[in-house]
This record gives sequence, C-alpha cells and structure tokens, in this order.
Amino acid sequence: MTRLSIFPLAGALLFPGMHLPLHIFEPRYRAMVSDAMARDRRIGMIQPRPDAPKEQNPALFDVGCVGRILEVEALEDGRYNLILEGVSLFRVIEELDVTTQFRQVEAELLPTPGDETLSLGARASLEMESRRFADAQGYAVDWEAVTRLDDQSLVNGIAQIAPFDVAAKQALLESPDIADRAELIVQLLQFFGRHDGEDRVTLQ
Repeated sequence: MTRLSIFPLAGALLFPGMHLPLHIFEPRYRAMVSDAMARDRRIGMIQPRPDAPKEQNPALFDVGCVGRILEVEALEDGRYNLILEGVSLFRVIEELDVTTQFRQVEAELLPTPGDETLSLGARASLEMESRRFADAQGYAVDWEAVTRLDDQSLVNGIAQIAPFDVAAKQALLESPDIADRAELIVQLLQFFGRHDGEDRVTLQ
C-alpha cells in the first residue's frame, strides 16, 4: 500500500512510461505540487466519475496512474507548468481523512506489464483507423514519426490524446493488455467517425 496525493481531472489519462503536460493554477493543486516536490515528486492522476454530483470532492474511479514530476516550471504568480511521467497504475483502497487542501488516498500499486506488442494486423488496423479519423477531423499528423513508434507508445499515446468521453477513457486505462486497448481504440474511432464529429464518443 502507498499514500498518494491525487489530482482528479476528467479526460486526462496517464500511462506508465508516457508523459502528460499539466498547467496547475488552482490553490489546492498548487499546494499539492509544492508538497510533492518536497517529498517524492509523485502525484496520482485519476478521473472523477461522470455521474458524480458536481461538488468539492466528487466520487472517483477506482483506477488511476501515479505520475512522477519530471519537469517543473514555477511561475511568478504561483502557478506551475509540469510534465508528469507515468510510473504505475494504482487502485484506490480508501480515501483518507486529511487536513490538506488536496485529497489523499491509500492505494495499491498495480503490476506494470513488460514490453507488449501487437500483431501486424492489429497494428495496421490501428494505424489505418487513426489516419482515417485524423483526416476526417482535419488533424495534422506526422505519419512518418507515428510509424516509428513502438506499439506501446502508439496505443497509449492515442488513448491519452483522443477526444473520447470520460467513461471511454477509463475503459482504455483499465484495459487488461495492449491488444485489448488497441481493439477498443479502433472501435471508438470507428464509432466517432460514423457520427461525423457531431457527438462526443460515449461508451455505454
């Protein structure tokens, strides 16, 4: 078990080995960053549940990702620009009763899989659907750079930046392996494409 300060942020995923830029401006999360820098540089990224009441401390999903502050820029007005590096997925055991402005949990760190790979067919399908989706949305993508990415970086990178809703993002985070995550991404890209961008992707 480990104690984590958490940053609940809808739509923000982080995977082990991946990077996530953040701009920190709320006072309670500025305090969280200061505390993390004084201790172990760790922050637990986790999504609030979409059906949670809009309150100060909304209910959270059970699984998030520990991020280590890789780079930090302290601005003159107290805000921060950060880059987090994913360390490990975690499962919340219980939320702690704390006096800090930011929330803290007792968590179990989950095993990080080794180097996972996709079949050639799964890789080709993912690249094809990603290209089709990006073209339809008018995104500029360096496809030569994309083809040089290893399978994990490609799959997790798409999962982090794709404009899916909170529940879909969480399903990607909790996918048991890279093949399952890649298949789900393809399904979500196809669904979103059929709606011509008029609706956000929703996973029931």
